[in-house]
Amino acid sequence: MGTSVWNEQAFAGLRLVLAGGCGGIGRHLAGQAAALGAQIRVLDLPASIERHGAALPCIPMDAKDPASVDAAMAQAANELGGIDACINLVGYMSEHKALQQTATEVWQDVMRGNLDAAFYISRAALPHLHRSERGSLLHVASGLGGWARPMFGAYGPAKAGMILMVRELALENAPKVRVNAVAPGAVDTAFLRGGTGRSDESAPPNLDPNTYGKVVPLGRMAVPQDVSDPILFLISPAAAYITGQTLQINGGTYMP
Repeated sequence: MGTSVWNEQAFAGLRLVLAGGCGGIGRHLAGQAAALGAQIRVLDLPASIERHGAALPCIPMDAKDPASVDAAMAQAANELGGIDACINLVGYMSEHKALQQTATEVWQDVMRGNLDAAFYISRAALPHLHRSERGSLLHVASGLGGWARPMFGAYGPAKAGMILMVRELALENAPKVRVNAVAPGAVDTAFLRGGTGRSDESAPPNLDPNTYGKVVPLGRMAVPQDVSDPILFLISPAAAYITGQTLQINGGTYMP
C-alpha cells in the first residue's frame, strides 16, 4: 500500500494488535503498518514467535485458550496505552478429508483454532476498542467459508461461522466499533504447509502455486501483500462507512 497523505494520517500512532501476526501475511502487514507509523503488538504462539518474531514486539498467546487470550490482550493494551485496531489472523486447517471421515478430535481442534479463537479474540479486544475513537476489528476468514469445496473437513464450516459472527458483532458494536473480514483464496505462505508454528515450513505446499494460478482469472496465486493492502484499507478512515462486510480476495475465482 502506498504512503498517501490519508495513509500517513490514518496510521500515525495507531495502536494495533495483530493476533497470529507471525505468519506470512501478518509479518508483511506488521512491516507495512509500522512503516506508516503504527504502534504494534503481535500475539502468537511461542513457537511462532521463536521462528519469526525477532523483529516484532511480541506477546505469547495460545488463541485456543481464552485465559491466555485475555491475558495477552490485556498486556498489549497496557503496553500500548489502549487498542485502536485488532486484526485476527489466527487459523489453520487439518489434513484434507471428507467430513464423514473427519475424526471428532480433529473437528473440535479446527473449530477451536479458528472459530473459537476468533470469538475469544473478539471478546478480549472489544472493551479496549470501545474506548478508542477509531475502533476497528477485522478477522481473516476464507473464501471456503462461503464457497463449499469438498475435502476441507471442518475448516470451511469454521470460517463460515466466523463470517456470520462478524455480521453479528458489527450490529452489536455499531456505531462505536466497525467489524469486518477479508476472505482470501490460497496465499503462498506457510499456511499451505499447515500454518506457522504448527508445521514444517520447509515441506512442499499442499497446493502448487503455478498449477493453482492457471485456474485463477487473474493468473496467479496471491502473495501476502494482496491480502495486507485490503486489510489496511478496511481498518483505515477510508472505510469509515463499511462494517459487517466480508471482502473476497481471490483473483476472481469466487464471486458471491
